[in-house]
Amino acid sequence: MQTIHTGFAWFDKLIPNGFPTRTSTLIGGPGGSGKPLVGDTIVSAWLRQGGSVVFMSLQYPRRDFIFASLKAVAQLDLADYAEHTAFIELDARIEGMETPVGNGFKANLVKPHIWGKAIEQACAMLPDEGPGVLVFGSALNLLLFSPTYSAETLEEIRRTLAEDKRRTYIFSVSDKPKAKEISRLEEAADNVMISHKAQDAFILFMSIKRMKGVPFVSDEVEVPIPPEALQEMKEIAHHSRQRVIPLISKI
Repeated sequence: MQTIHTGFAWFDKLIPNGFPTRTSTLIGGPGGSGKPLVGDTIVSAWLRQGGSVVFMSLQYPRRDFIFASLKAVAQLDLADYAEHTAFIELDARIEGMETPVGNGFKANLVKPHIWGKAIEQACAMLPDEGPGVLVFGSALNLLLFSPTYSAETLEEIRRTLAEDKRRTYIFSVSDKPKAKEISRLEEAADNVMISHKAQDAFILFMSIKRMKGVPFVSDEVEVPIPPEALQEMKEIAHHSRQRVIPLISKI
């Protein structure tokens, strides 16, 4: 199995033989606990080693939040990798998906028949080099608030995690209030990580629950991420609940 090392000592100690490529990973935990920041460590290593990344912006109100988080966590300037990055921006107000402008486009990912089409369109925009193409999506649980499409969309996400081995997937999800649905995604994923934030401080912890084909250490570790980055993630999670969920709940 092909693997990559992240270059972060605390992470590489947990997976001494490297992170397995062309697998699916689910990062679970409470809302606002910094789950996408854990994914940023893998994303930064992926880009630095010549791979391409598709960002699915479900919770971020603006693309610059992605740039800022990668700078804070990994000291990576995403602008240096423009030819290896593409952005799918969630827009629940449009019918389907739009024609790409630059390296991104908007798509109504709430609708299950758009899910796969959007991923294919984004991946086709990028070179499949180095470790390949990584699709990185945060706050996928937001899509499950649609009373019309949630069951079908859940199945599309589950199928992607379980069956598509052409590329690598990393998805973060809040494990509440859609705990039953999230458990199905956890069962489908090759790799499962859990994160949580300390109750009385902006300190992030994570552990590996499952990893496909490689040895791993299951001990919980502190993730050395700046407190201000965690504070920003908490504010973004609040933004998602206040703006995105009410919109999706009407579809």
